[in-house]
Amino acid sequence: MSKQSRRSFLRIAGSTAVVVAASHYALTRHPATALEPWQQAGQSYTDPKMRALSFAILAPNPHNLQPWLVDLKTPNQITLYCDLERLLPETDPFNRQIVIGLGCFLETLHLAAAEDGYSIEITPFPEGEPGATVDRKPIAQIKFEKNQSSPDSLFKQVLTRRSTKEPFDPARPVEAETLAILHQAAMPYAVAHTSRDNSQVQQLRDLGWRAHQIEVKTPRTNQESIDVMRIGKAEIQANPDGIDLGGVMLETLNHVGLFTRKQLADPKSNTFQQGLDLYSKIHQTSMAYLWLVTETNSRTEQLAVGRAWMRVSLAAMAQGLSIHPISQALQEYPEMKTTYDELRALLDIRDSQRIQMLARLGYGPQVPPSPRWPLVTRIVSP
Repeated sequence: MSKQSRRSFLRIAGSTAVVVAASHYALTRHPATALEPWQQAGQSYTDPKMRALSFAILAPNPHNLQPWLVDLKTPNQITLYCDLERLLPETDPFNRQIVIGLGCFLETLHLAAAEDGYSIEITPFPEGEPGATVDRKPIAQIKFEKNQSSPDSLFKQVLTRRSTKEPFDPARPVEAETLAILHQAAMPYAVAHTSRDNSQVQQLRDLGWRAHQIEVKTPRTNQESIDVMRIGKAEIQANPDGIDLGGVMLETLNHVGLFTRKQLADPKSNTFQQGLDLYSKIHQTSMAYLWLVTETNSRTEQLAVGRAWMRVSLAAMAQGLSIHPISQALQEYPEMKTTYDELRALLDIRDSQRIQMLARLGYGPQVPPSPRWPLVTRIVSP
């Protein structure tokens, strides 16, 4: 072998070693344990309540806090509570979004029960609606009954449902026929509105982006998100909730001090600015919007909106459509009020009505599921 050949071989061998090492490292960074509930849903359960609950814990919820607790001590009944340790007092001071997340849980439970031929009767707030914030009273009482209930085709999407927090394809519009399917899916729990009008979509892009900046540039609301970030495999496995920031790149940057919570909280840091740049692109590639409106803002309506949101999300998945809730402009803290009022005016919302959910729509990449706590951790001991 010539000297030049030996050099070429060593260079290739060295490069291959780096690739192999990097590939091995990437494989070891997958938070497999934190994602097991997605693989275990519906498996190894003979009790129909447990089977349905194993799917319900996969429902979407604010910051992936998974605020549900269930009591199973009464036969053929589930009592749902809110875990008061899993709230967002800065960005969701009245727990409106948390209640919507609990509604998502209930609709997923309903779909999973029907798949096994059970109907469920849901009684919202059996001891009365909570006041300004949720309390220790039950959120809902759910009774199971075996009556050959017909399965709902939306259930097929429960394991594939995702919130796609990524840029969408700017060359691929969302068709009116697809939006009509989402309208239908929300009924009868809430009224869905949509827009694919270029002018209104651009206004909503700009407003959503401004609302995002308000949240991340307001120290206390930004810190609330930072406090529930799980950076890297070890943190995600230890606490499979919150905002998971995994993957080789982010974990490596974190290890070398280039992606830290301190930097994420500092508006002058490169890390903070890069986050803004990413979300600017995310907002500016929104191709259509959907929003859910209720006539008032009762807790029962908030639960119903959660059920509607779950169905809309599943219907979007069935159509190959990506959906991403953007809640910032809807939040009830003083710095956001002007933006929220602007949104109401833009969408022609009456004084008595409440916009409960706002989402961007489009066609984005496939994204992995979010981590989940095992079902057993969500059950209240008798």
